[in-house]
Amino acid sequence: MTRALVLGGGGMTGIAWEFGILGGLARAGVTVADADTIVGTSAGSVVGTVLAAGHDLVEAVAYQRVVAIAAGPAVDVTPALPAFALLADRSITRSEAMARIGKMALAAETLDEQTHVDRIAAQLPVTEWPDGDLRITAVDTADGAPAVFSRADGVPLPLAVAASCAVPCVFPPVTIDGRRFMDGGVRSGTNANLATGATAILVIAPMGALARPLIEREIAATGATRSLLIEPDEAAAEAIGPNVLDPSRRGIAVDAGLRQGEAMAAAVRAIWAP
Repeated sequence: MTRALVLGGGGMTGIAWEFGILGGLARAGVTVADADTIVGTSAGSVVGTVLAAGHDLVEAVAYQRVVAIAAGPAVDVTPALPAFALLADRSITRSEAMARIGKMALAAETLDEQTHVDRIAAQLPVTEWPDGDLRITAVDTADGAPAVFSRADGVPLPLAVAASCAVPCVFPPVTIDGRRFMDGGVRSGTNANLATGATAILVIAPMGALARPLIEREIAATGATRSLLIEPDEAAAEAIGPNVLDPSRRGIAVDAGLRQGEAMAAAVRAIWAP
């Protein structure tokens, strides 16, 4: 039996909620850090790195409350809305939409690239790839082609995570080997299909409600015989709030995740146990 943990995108509050889910599961005696494969997209790339590195979940949860107290103003997400709206345009293919979003991301005025990379790197407990099969997603701005980074590629870990978190038109694309990459969530909020071959798949998706049919198709395509999709419940969705880039909500988002994680422990145990 092989097990895959898929951690989806969802901004700053999504990071907090995912840590809460994992922390709540751990409180209830369910550990998923032993996954054979961890797939991280955007917010999930941060959480996946922390988990794969073996960092203490209690500390990670506590950190979300600390940064919420010291938080600055929310980041304006509205520049990204026209970009993501292209993904819903049925008159063009998804690959064409992704390529157009790449052009928009390159043309947008944002903070400088190194500042973005430094901010993401500060959230990681390690600078080197952890042992194990950690897969971090991104999208090439030049043509909209999906990319998956892993330890075998030789790409610096902070760059891979920063690229996966580069929300188009909000944060700058990240340069890797002469190419510039943007948020892996442009392709899919979870990229769950990258877990193909796993027997059991747990998908934790902060924004799952926005693309549930796509996620369900991705899970089905893996051929897994056991699967579970966890989305924010009503209380968690309220805690996460309308702006996923509002750091002041990380504390209440992580607490909502803790409660939901404990409540979901039995369901997760049912698919995760050998």
